[in-house]
Amino acid sequence: MTEKSPLVFPRGFVWGAATAAYQVEGAAKADGRGESIWDRFSHTEGKTLNGDTGDIACDHYHRFADDVALMKDMGLDAYRFSISWPRIIPNGRGAINWLGLDYYDRLVDALLSVGIQPYATLYHWDLPQSLQHIGGWTNRDVTGYFADYAAVMAKRLGDRVKNWMTINEPWVVAVLGNLTGEHAPGLRDKSTAIKVGHHLLVGHAKAMEAIKSCTPDAKVGITLSLSPVEAETEHEDDQRIAEHRYQLSAGLFLNPLFTGAYPTECYKEFGDAISVIQPGDMALIAKRMDFLGVQYYFRVVTGRRGDVNKVNGSKYTEMGWEVCPSALERLLVRMNDDFDLPPIFITENGAAFDDKVSDDGFVHDPERIEYFQEHLHAVFRAMKQHVHVKGYFAWSFLDNFEWQHGYSKRFGLVHVDYSTQKRIMKDSGKWYSRVARRGELEF
Repeated sequence: MTEKSPLVFPRGFVWGAATAAYQVEGAAKADGRGESIWDRFSHTEGKTLNGDTGDIACDHYHRFADDVALMKDMGLDAYRFSISWPRIIPNGRGAINWLGLDYYDRLVDALLSVGIQPYATLYHWDLPQSLQHIGGWTNRDVTGYFADYAAVMAKRLGDRVKNWMTINEPWVVAVLGNLTGEHAPGLRDKSTAIKVGHHLLVGHAKAMEAIKSCTPDAKVGITLSLSPVEAETEHEDDQRIAEHRYQLSAGLFLNPLFTGAYPTECYKEFGDAISVIQPGDMALIAKRMDFLGVQYYFRVVTGRRGDVNKVNGSKYTEMGWEVCPSALERLLVRMNDDFDLPPIFITENGAAFDDKVSDDGFVHDPERIEYFQEHLHAVFRAMKQHVHVKGYFAWSFLDNFEWQHGYSKRFGLVHVDYSTQKRIMKDSGKWYSRVARRGELEF
């Protein structure tokens, strides 16, 4: 049997890993940081598993130097992190907390000193609680405050940070935060969710303008959580139901960003909330980005019988998410066919499994290695079909606070003992290190 040749990714392909501020930083009240909606939500009884909070998390705020050394050992080209808005502007508007800016200065300098490029996300769900008191993202003024915050960060870090993401996964913010209530701020109102979704897009556009005005050479994009919706059968009704669902989820953000209009299906759902769209908004939202961040974890299979909870023959992660790498390939190819896309980064992709430290002191996680291998293969196949993917960020660099699931789900390439903060690079981290250093995928 002949041995397969490795898949060689293009020279310059970016190999990275990602985290988010509230999930890893801890230091919730240190150095003038203000309260976020996730602080308030996680401290509300019954909102997170075991009442877990991000108060300490991975203590990345104090341990970033050691973590950056681990990234260097892993051979990463890039680190995608998010900036805590309430750490920079505690009330979301007004006075700047200079100690917060100093922290990100130190982090960026530490990364660059070992040859790792910083990729900064401005908003990964930790809205300052003071802004939630005035309506949060339902209040259009917040889009302006967000642009002001973006300008502060670009002025401070723009000489060193060249790649910026404005909003992380607006679908999750709008739907899980404001329609189903599973995430902060825990609201359950359709009209609110629609307004939030639209204002997130407006905020993205204003922030992009603000960054560009401060640092014209900056590359700016947004990251979208995209789940392809596929029909359970070939039946016409199942196909129609799946396509409708896809337009209401992926299309809700892809279409306005790349065509300047919401899908027809969305306008039917908006009702009175359509008044949130003001003249000029759609043209503003559709301004050309430098790249698009795609975040993929699972597909949705649906039809006349509703969503399929378990697909026969499929594997599932600890989150209950189906492992379906081929759906990522189909998603990327479809998007590339449907829209005139800028270059793409896979800004999140990963899996939670029941990792444990073995008697030998290591963490053996072959399921995660297989997961990454198969999904990177899917990305490679999409690239062969002319999808311009420039890089891949594994989720996550560290085990961390997994939102409403607390510390029960582990996504990391690096294992964290939350009682001691000891880090152990998992087998998957060592495997990813070899892939990143060589730029090729072996079988």
